[in-house]
Amino acid sequence: MSFGTRLKELRRQRNLSLRELGGKLQVDHAYLSRLETGSVFPSEKVIRQIARTFKLSVEELSLAAGKLPNDVATIFYEHPKEAAFLLRERFAVYNTTVQLKGKKENGHRQELEPIFQTRRGQLYQCDCLEFLPTVPDGSADLVFADPPFNLRKNYGQLVDDDLQEEKYLQWSYQWLEELCRILKPGGSLFVYNLPKWNIHFAALLARSLTFRHWIAINIKTTLPIPGRLYPSHYSLLYFTKGKPRVFNRPRVPIPSCRHCGGDIKDYGGHRKWLNPAGLNLTDVWDDIPPVRHQKYKSRAANELSVKLLQRVLEIASEKEDLVFDPFGGGGTTYYAAELMERRWLGCEIEDCKPIIERLSGNLFTNGKLTTATC
Repeated sequence: MSFGTRLKELRRQRNLSLRELGGKLQVDHAYLSRLETGSVFPSEKVIRQIARTFKLSVEELSLAAGKLPNDVATIFYEHPKEAAFLLRERFAVYNTTVQLKGKKENGHRQELEPIFQTRRGQLYQCDCLEFLPTVPDGSADLVFADPPFNLRKNYGQLVDDDLQEEKYLQWSYQWLEELCRILKPGGSLFVYNLPKWNIHFAALLARSLTFRHWIAINIKTTLPIPGRLYPSHYSLLYFTKGKPRVFNRPRVPIPSCRHCGGDIKDYGGHRKWLNPAGLNLTDVWDDIPPVRHQKYKSRAANELSVKLLQRVLEIASEKEDLVFDPFGGGGTTYYAAELMERRWLGCEIEDCKPIIERLSGNLFTNGKLTTATC
């Protein structure tokens, strides 16, 4: 917000005219008018007078006027790149408005058409940053995002999975802010990624959503990296827009030894009092199987377990809720939504054939599918 806009807002909050405020500040009202329109810059004396009148800090108003405190200015002069990056990362000052491709002759935006649809959902083949601005505010009950992890993997020609860290975060902050916008009040947002990235994402999301859980997904193997502990889990962020409208706590089977069949955990002699339906789910999930064998994959690239998505949908959605996934991938989210009778909406920038083939079976759709050409 500019200094002039801020001054006008302060003046109107007090129901002061330009003349009345000029009298309090002992300056000409015409000069205040030029300050509000931005045609002149305030002097340090005027900034101090305004700060005193409205009980604000001089530093806050100086920054609004484009004047950096000496110590801050020194940091910018000596470390301009690092300072700009930290500010953008902290406040997510990125452009999240993306123009849709193509326009009609009358100047209106051309509507995107789904490449595939079922009775419950629609799939679009396009960049998520092209598609997200077309989704209305507060339209999704649950959002699940599993973006590329920036690990130099090959997802196709349209996906660059080897970005500089700053650029990867900038890109991620754009779609994260859009996901917050399209989420309904009481809706839930899940983001699946490496802890390295999710610590940044969580800081951004906490400014507009309510933190619920950092869920650790055991990846069953250890990855040797010199000079570091072996990473053995992915993280699943769970945020809601205010108080969750839906929250179910699933129960899981009591873990037992695969060799002797006995309980792995000691329940202090209270085994008989445990709920026969199983244990309450914790925020560490050890029972999500990785999808590695090509027999169970619908595409060559990484693919999530259906069990993971079914659990997410069980926790935070009900039948006929709308589930949104901006990174279609192998279509696991849409597949789970069909199985659990949820409506779904999503997009995928690369080849959508694996998703279409996966959802074209008769397992739950009875063949009632239609396809469209982009």
